[in-house]
Amino acid sequence: MTRSIALACLGLWFALSGAVAQELQGTARVDPAKSQITDLWGGGAAIEIHLSQGVPFRIYPLADPARIVVDFREALWDGVTSQSLLNADSVLDVRFGRIQEGWSRLVLQLAQPMLVDLADLRIDESSGQAVLDVQLRTASIEEFSKNLGTASVVPDISPLAIPAKPDRLHVVLDPGHGGIDPGALAGEMKEADLMLSVARGLRDALRARGIEVSLTREADVFVPLQTRIALAHNAGADVFVSLHADTLAFGQAQGATVYTLSDEASDKASSELAERLDRDELLAGVDLQGTDDAVAQVLMELARIETGPRGQALARAVVDGLQSGLGRINSRPLRQAGFSVLRAPDIPSILIELGFLSNDRDLNDLGDPEWRASAAEAIADGIQIWASEDSVLRTMMRQ
Repeated sequence: MTRSIALACLGLWFALSGAVAQELQGTARVDPAKSQITDLWGGGAAIEIHLSQGVPFRIYPLADPARIVVDFREALWDGVTSQSLLNADSVLDVRFGRIQEGWSRLVLQLAQPMLVDLADLRIDESSGQAVLDVQLRTASIEEFSKNLGTASVVPDISPLAIPAKPDRLHVVLDPGHGGIDPGALAGEMKEADLMLSVARGLRDALRARGIEVSLTREADVFVPLQTRIALAHNAGADVFVSLHADTLAFGQAQGATVYTLSDEASDKASSELAERLDRDELLAGVDLQGTDDAVAQVLMELARIETGPRGQALARAVVDGLQSGLGRINSRPLRQAGFSVLRAPDIPSILIELGFLSNDRDLNDLGDPEWRASAAEAIADGIQIWASEDSVLRTMMRQ
């Protein structure tokens, strides 16, 4: 005897009855012998994933290229290969694996746009084993585009299972340096110019996903760090993303890294980068040594209790996006440091070092307009995925 349970996100997990919720906890293992992706007669594709137990999941489409993504809570893919899993002409490629603590991901690269027509998780009451059955139907480019970033579910699923579209999300992009502060230099290349180019590409990529975007500077002008944060507040920012491409005089640092705020840097290189960014501001005539009274300090720390974890989740999502979109990133891509530009207590903030101009390969990448466009799309993917997940988690917290 089986019971049909359709889930599309973590939010519905907490709406289930106690008995079912107990079944959906712990780590599931994907059965490589039974799981498969096949073509459907008349068009479309079928995803059949056999699990040792039921787990929460969500499904959503991504573009450029057209993809269907299935995120699983605690699912292990040991022994599964793309060759054994994929048996469909409608799906060009498949990738899977762990993306962060407690979550794994299945990504289908589609031969043509497709959307979810059916999503059903069947749990056997006697064994606890589960089968996720997903059927994809062909869709027009217009319909596919309208559904980007939205979890697809069966029509009769509770609205709680559908993450809100990030239409109202406002991202403030901060191209580092500018004007009298060119940032890192390599020959004729200036960090300030490169990051403005990336920011413009990222702005366009985010707007194409229905996300509002502002820039702290639109031209090669100097904007003090404190002013950048003030601009984000004035714009009503929900997210703050600072973009950089620095140099290091020591070591062989290369590849993109994403930083969140911490007074204790995760490593020496991170500490020195943060110190230099702030020192450049002081040399430009801006005093960053203002003090806060005790009450203000307490209020800021309380605000960071919420924004800190959200910023860390944003950083992880952007790292995942960069890894997926660029392939090669830093071997330790998630780091912490005391960058002053990240100190807005009420806005989830990250700083992205897209590469190091002191590294020949990074220098070549950063100088390539196509690579910068790919990086912008990868970051946009990460922000979009985070926004969908963050909306669900905040809804749960309010309840």
